[in-house]
Amino acid sequence: MEILVLSGSPKGDLSVTLQYVAYLAKKIPAHKFSVVHVAQQCRQLENDPAAFAAVVDRVRRADAVLWAFPLYYLLVHGSYKRFIELIGERGAQDAFRGKYAASLSTSIRFFDHTAHNYINAVADDLEMRYFGRYSAKMNDLFDPAERARLLAFTENFLAAAAHGHPTARAYRPLDPVARRYTPGPAAAPVDTGGKKVLIVSDAGPDQPNLTAMVARLAAAFRGPVETINLGDLDIKGGCLGCCRCSYDNTCVYQGKDGFNAFYDEKVRPADIVVYAGAIRDRYLSSRWKTYFDRTFFNNHVSTLSGKQFAFLVSGPLAQNANLRQILEAYGEFQQTGFLGIVTDEGSSPETDALLDRLAAAAVEQSARGYLPPPSFLGVAGRKLFRDEIWARMRFPFVADHRYYQANGYYDFPQREWGVRLRTLFMYWLAHIPAVRKEIYGPRMTEHMVAPLRKLVAKL
Repeated sequence: MEILVLSGSPKGDLSVTLQYVAYLAKKIPAHKFSVVHVAQQCRQLENDPAAFAAVVDRVRRADAVLWAFPLYYLLVHGSYKRFIELIGERGAQDAFRGKYAASLSTSIRFFDHTAHNYINAVADDLEMRYFGRYSAKMNDLFDPAERARLLAFTENFLAAAAHGHPTARAYRPLDPVARRYTPGPAAAPVDTGGKKVLIVSDAGPDQPNLTAMVARLAAAFRGPVETINLGDLDIKGGCLGCCRCSYDNTCVYQGKDGFNAFYDEKVRPADIVVYAGAIRDRYLSSRWKTYFDRTFFNNHVSTLSGKQFAFLVSGPLAQNANLRQILEAYGEFQQTGFLGIVTDEGSSPETDALLDRLAAAAVEQSARGYLPPPSFLGVAGRKLFRDEIWARMRFPFVADHRYYQANGYYDFPQREWGVRLRTLFMYWLAHIPAVRKEIYGPRMTEHMVAPLRKLVAKL
């Protein structure tokens, strides 16, 4: 069989992910693995319809498709996202229909599940037969056990394609939002109190709902509000994955386009930041994805920390739980005062009320300096970065290491000596049967709540 590998790395043959594909090609010589660098060559594919058609023809002739990609900011690279958009824009869906598909990624497993969920949903929308996912850490190929596991997954995938095994659809088609949003006047705009408000949008002429939502939110503030469209930004290209920025946050595009200056001069000084976008396939636009990718010149540092932050989304977000989790996770691991997401799925008066409340809450919480406590989405991600930067990624991410040291990110539990000694004492004490009977008896819950009761009584 011929397995067409759609590579999602901007680095072409230098992709870490493709080394896993090369390993599979060597171990399974009976099958042919053909690679197309759709992310690296995306601009050519977009500008040259014949080149794009040639790729589609290769998909049509392949026996199976492997979506192979590195993780970029909770998803795939912006250029990979653009290639997926082109499939729909140019009516190439029929070439993918009925093809067996699987996805292979390399990363440190930071929200790898949301990237694979995205590809799974795209494959379902294309009516492919999605077999499953394989998420590898970047160095797993050095581990014999992991190599064996990768090989087993791939052999199972190829067997499913060869024998026509049934596959289950995980994602239903999205029903578009048909309602036109017609905003009413902002009855009582909230005074910004000197807070800097920034709204960044990618609304175009074909997105009247998003355009109206952005204008209506701006009108809900009394005071200056800066609204910037991504289409007006000078962005020469997407993240190259070169890690030039990892030493001192200097991007390879520095001085070559206006993105870094925009981020430093507009986003960083803002007190209230709102990102607004319309759903394209199962995410926002590839333009937004490129924006998020390019912010990686800050590496693994929360540059929106302490700001009030929200999303405006035009489209069927209620049907797209994976995208909602991505947006919520972004607000949390950026350590913002995340205010939530307002969509155009309700009636116009409902949307107006939500926009008014968003504006009021943003100013109120900014004045109080309130940040909600993080959930698993924020805590787990930060701990993962903490451990990886400390252990394996201190080089090349020198800038991250300096920042983590200076800001107390290395909060390892083994440094809590008091807690460790108390836990160790109780651990061994619990090995004594009489003491264990007392500890794990009815008094356990009483002991758990006693310190909290004591604290509340003192207050």
